[in-house]
Amino acid sequence: MIYDGMMNTEVILEILIPFIGTSLGAAMVFVLKKSISDHLQKILTGFAAGVMVAASFWSLLQPALESSEHMGTLSFLPAAVGFLVGVGFLLQLDEITPHMHFNNQDEGPKSGLKRTTKLILAVTLHNIPEGMAVGVVYAGFLSGNAGITSAGALALSLGIAIQNFPEGAIVSMPLRAEGMNKGKTFLFGVLSGVVEPIAAAITILAAGTVVPIMPYLLAFAAGAMMYVVVEELIPEMSEGKHSNWGTIAFSLGFVLMMVLDVALG
Repeated sequence: MIYDGMMNTEVILEILIPFIGTSLGAAMVFVLKKSISDHLQKILTGFAAGVMVAASFWSLLQPALESSEHMGTLSFLPAAVGFLVGVGFLLQLDEITPHMHFNNQDEGPKSGLKRTTKLILAVTLHNIPEGMAVGVVYAGFLSGNAGITSAGALALSLGIAIQNFPEGAIVSMPLRAEGMNKGKTFLFGVLSGVVEPIAAAITILAAGTVVPIMPYLLAFAAGAMMYVVVEELIPEMSEGKHSNWGTIAFSLGFVLMMVLDVALG
């Protein structure tokens, strides 16, 4: 298959699936009370972390390694380099962007931004690598050179959408708890996820000119996602009481994403 950088209707619809997951999660402000309990938040965070770890390996690193097999004993190189660059990219983005962790700790440079704005920025930052991951997998499928099937790409979109559901709730519910009306909190939750299909589309279009480095791009997305898991999600699910529930949810999220990828891929 010759990659021409074009996206058909099916691909466009499928890269919107993660955004739909975020939007449905944000809609929980119309169902739940004004705040999420620590217990539930650890479950949601752990589940999201498990999905992202499994997706990083089966949907991104494994195809990166397989598409580099022609390099022989150096086949690990694209995956290793891409992964570390992805971690470094998110680390730098974390440093230069003022935002707030889910545990209410400020990060990034000092600014006059409100807490709500910083929380939205935090989730938006997390959604960038997820959007890039979906984009690079679909680019790999369209190129026909990365060993990625249409079903495998769809599995990643569905997996990211599933983990975006709790993430959408995690960003919208605290805003509701601070007194913001339901309509506005839902809108902010939805807007935090808009970056995903945008990042996916840009990645697909840009990847058309760099098909030879597709393994690096796949590993880059994996590294960026793993940075989010280690820096943000795992500390949040492990802190204080009910950490065992976060661990159980992590395991369930991991297994679900693994099953999706193996069954559909």
